Amino acid sequence: MSDVPSRVSITEEGPREGFQSEPPGIPTEAKLRLITALSETGLSEVVCASFVNARLLPQMADAEHIAAGLVRRPGVAHLALWLTRGGFERARASGLGLRAVVATSASATFLMRNNNRTPEQGLADQLALCAAYDEAGLPDGPAYIFTAFGCNYEGDIPVLTVMSRIADLLRIVRDAGRDVSRVVLCDTVGAGNPALVERLTGELRSRWPDLPVGLHLHDTRGLGIANAAAGLRLGVDHFDASVGGLGGCPFAGNKAAAGNIATEEFVFLCEEMGIATGVDLEALIEVGRLAAEIVRHDLPSRLLRAGSLSRFRTDGNASAGSRPSKTGH
Repeated sequence: MSDVPSRVSITEEGPREGFQSEPPGIPTEAKLRLITALSETGLSEVVCASFVNARLLPQMADAEHIAAGLVRRPGVAHLALWLTRGGFERARASGLGLRAVVATSASATFLMRNNNRTPEQGLADQLALCAAYDEAGLPDGPAYIFTAFGCNYEGDIPVLTVMSRIADLLRIVRDAGRDVSRVVLCDTVGAGNPALVERLTGELRSRWPDLPVGLHLHDTRGLGIANAAAGLRLGVDHFDASVGGLGGCPFAGNKAAAGNIATEEFVFLCEEMGIATGVDLEALIEVGRLAAEIVRHDLPSRLLRAGSLSRFRTDGNASAGSRPSKTGH
């Protein structure tokens, strides 16, 4: 367990990836209420919106309105995402936090289906974005590798293919005179398992030992938290998550499939492992319940129903890491 980090950072994806996977029509005011509540839990990064084509993704048509209506909290980065130069320029004008984000897909078929791009065209797009980031004076940001753990179209993606895609992306970025703050391996369709987390993370570290690793995990098939635990044991110290497990996985072939790992479940895991997050777990659970009210249906997070173990650890009833002498089955 010597590689377990003492502290992790979390990027909250609920208002962005969560809401964009819900049916259109969630009021902007409700989205802002959730973002404000998340910002008061101790989370340091909240992704608020995607600047994408509103015709293709009407759930994000109010991105500019969200940016204009935000109540800013010191110490919290209110971030945005984009896929194109046009989307970046909209985000830049919005006043939301900007990171020099670059991305590619381990699956060429997924990239064509999702972005209408070949791998070569995708790399050219990232090179153009790097020029825009230079113009805007942005610091280096993360590199996202979609479908790193598998693809519904191509099935298993060989580890060597994933590493080749990462190498291509790093080459483009570094040729542009930039670098990346971390490489984030994305389990886009929920195909990952702990053994694969270990293989991919280990291979990435072997090739680029000084490059920080992050994980963007989906709980589509119930292994999300197990995969997060595997990452923690390897020393991964950055994770993306979505409050309540808000949203779904549109690429999983199942409309009922869960989306990202639930932020409060991940924070709970970290607390049980003695890892600091800076997040108020009880407050976050309440925000998860607010998210369920906003979308008007139950969310996948078990912690929203069961609560944390804090009631077992008050007034000296039980010490951290222990369990009551009698439990239900």
